Amino acid sequence: MQNKSFNDQVLKQFLSSIEQFFDKNAFCINGAFYTYKQLSDYISNIREALQRTPFNITYVGLVANDDIETYASIFAIWLEGKCYVPLHPHQPLDRLNEIVQEVNIEVILNSMPAPLFTEKYIVNTSLLRHVNTILGYESEKNHEAPAYILFTSGSTGKPKGVLITRKNVAAFLDSFSDCGIDITEEDRCLQCFDLTFDVSVQSFLVPLLHGACVYTVGHDQIKYAYVSELWEDHQLTFGAIAPSMLRFLRPYFDEINLPAMKCCILTAEASPLDLIEEWAACIPNARIYNFYGPTEATIYCTFCEINRDKLNRSLNGMLSIGRPMKNIQAIIVDQNKNILPTGEKGELCVCGDQISPEYWNNSEKNNVVFFEKEYKGHINRFYRTGDLCNFQDDGMLMLYGRLDSQAKIQGYRVELGEIEFHAREFLNGSNPVVLVFVNKSGNNELALFVENEQANKIELVSYLKRKLPAYMIPSKVFFEKEFSLNANSKVDKIKLKKKLELFVSC
Repeated sequence: MQNKSFNDQVLKQFLSSIEQFFDKNAFCINGAFYTYKQLSDYISNIREALQRTPFNITYVGLVANDDIETYASIFAIWLEGKCYVPLHPHQPLDRLNEIVQEVNIEVILNSMPAPLFTEKYIVNTSLLRHVNTILGYESEKNHEAPAYILFTSGSTGKPKGVLITRKNVAAFLDSFSDCGIDITEEDRCLQCFDLTFDVSVQSFLVPLLHGACVYTVGHDQIKYAYVSELWEDHQLTFGAIAPSMLRFLRPYFDEINLPAMKCCILTAEASPLDLIEEWAACIPNARIYNFYGPTEATIYCTFCEINRDKLNRSLNGMLSIGRPMKNIQAIIVDQNKNILPTGEKGELCVCGDQISPEYWNNSEKNNVVFFEKEYKGHINRFYRTGDLCNFQDDGMLMLYGRLDSQAKIQGYRVELGEIEFHAREFLNGSNPVVLVFVNKSGNNELALFVENEQANKIELVSYLKRKLPAYMIPSKVFFEKEFSLNANSKVDKIKLKKKLELFVSC
């Protein structure tokens, strides 16, 4: 059956929220509340400014500040039939200019007075004054029109742009609504992800489509501490978070009690079973979900609900990533793209209406990660996730790790997640990260980083030797007080790799 269009799923539903809940709060940003009526006024101002620009544009640059003007800009851009490209205000200007040039962006919306992109047509959205209310939109002419482009890190050092269409977003919303998560106008919802990261779209869009209030976290905040305050002070009821954030809060779990929380999503990285089971005691009335998905599959593509009363499926201490969502089909393939039977490990590939049509202006990458294959009697376009998985007999997917997280050590194929599992077991949940480095002889070796300065290196290595073959024992072990997180609330492995490279070069 054909999914509802973006206009029906997003624009019509959002305008309905404004009409129904105009006097209710839509956002809480840095302690200030904004009603749906105020949000609609900001949107109208920005739409009018976009209509006055001297360019016939499709792609609009958006400096991703944490303020009401920035969130209003997203809806103004969509209501005008255009596509937003978020630009992180704290990223290097050279990187941002590269994105602007790559997409040929002529118009940039920025709520801050900083003199960025001086050669472009800049609209300072904080200086606009409300004149007219503009709440209509044109009938949808092209379901494949772009909704947003997110630029992520590229292995070549050049950012790669993931194009997400209106069709993709509509399919995601249809899938998400089928997962059993109920959000109403009474909910208070967390949005703790940068707007340059795809989970932010779910975190603000789904609540606003149901008349709920969105509580955001600014760039200048210590994220995990501010989130903890929001949960407690405002009795939040719904939120998506990364497990890395919970690791920062873990020492305080005994003091955290959030009975108002009714639904919590774990996402962005693998979820350790022991950590989530401990966290469950802090949110006694909440349903807890584990969602998995690359940006290319529009936010999430598989999910499972954590069962509080029974054993939960896990592998190497990590929760199963569940089953495909409604508008996703998944297969496991070998190196030749042959579909593997249940139980056999291979690369997870997904297809369906949520899958991005392309990387922006990157035909070489497109040819590598997208492919067509007959499946269930139809030719389908699949995306290669790069993740090593298998299907269990009951249809649950188990995640072994990234294909590039496998390493050849002394001729043996090693899965880094297995080493991390045993290290975590010894460390009583402290976070380990295993990285590969090339020694001065040109051979691969393993390095183990541990987020625990008090751990005993001799005892840890001795324990690993009792659990693993000799070639899987890390030759270098480093202890950190705490791991840095990147903008997506994941462990910043790039920083760890730089530390390792510096050590190896000495």
